[in-house]
Amino acid sequence: MTRNIVAIIRGVTPDEALSITGALIDAGITKIEVPLNSPDPLKSIQAMAKEFGDTALIGAGTVLSTGDVEDVANAGGKLIVSPDCNPEVIGAAKYKGLLSYPGVMTPTECFAALRAGADGLKFFPGSLIGPAGLKAMNAVLPKGTDLLAVGGASADNFGEWAAAGATGFGIGTALYKPGDNAAVVAEKATHIVTAYDQVFS
Repeated sequence: MTRNIVAIIRGVTPDEALSITGALIDAGITKIEVPLNSPDPLKSIQAMAKEFGDTALIGAGTVLSTGDVEDVANAGGKLIVSPDCNPEVIGAAKYKGLLSYPGVMTPTECFAALRAGADGLKFFPGSLIGPAGLKAMNAVLPKGTDLLAVGGASADNFGEWAAAGATGFGIGTALYKPGDNAAVVAEKATHIVTAYDQVFS
């Protein structure tokens, strides 16, 4: 099964990007973003896309400008994730044929993102919105919209988020913290995948 989990490997370095990515894929997580405020992120994305682009969706997070989109596309990334809702960034991603997941917190931002062509919505920070907030917004969103809870979703509450309408999650430190090696990431990823499968399979 293709799990709707985006691994956020903030702080990963090019030297460790391939081993960390391999551990995530082996555990069953095949959507991976390198935030652009990581060390030399485009180098990591380029290596990851070259090595794993056929088996995983590789891209960037913390994408804030159309120039960033261009850089990620040139590096081989296919996924653009942002903390904010910027129609120009969404449009640039779609122009390049990339998937766009902007960050939203309000119905206004949700609909602005969808009108601009977003492929899905990143509810961020999820800890502030909560399942109740997502449930209320989901009542007015188009059916079938991909809704990712990010920043507040964990193995302990996947069920609550899913009941509120979340279709997937972005997971950061629960999967990777700077300094974690591939073995640590593999253990963390197995825990996350097991919890996800209990809710969605």
